[in-house]
Amino acid sequence: MLDLNRITFNPGIMGGRPCLRGMRVTVGTIVGLVASGRTHRQILDLYPYLEDGDIDQALSYAAWRVEEVEAQVVSA
Repeated sequence: MLDLNRITFNPGIMGGRPCLRGMRVTVGTIVGLVASGRTHRQILDLYPYLEDGDIDQALSYAAWRVEEVEAQVVSA
């Protein structure tokens, strides 16, 4: 896995969904904003407590998760 030190998971924050640095901003929120055409600058204006690196890591995490393969384990 990538070194994603800005991505956090906490069951008490946003139901355990991947968030940025323990804040209530999910990776999905950032990916959705980028997918809808928002620039990094626009996202940082909407969420001034985020940093450019947060956006980059959210996108890296999402790309990694899309490529992850789930394999079914069958017991003998």
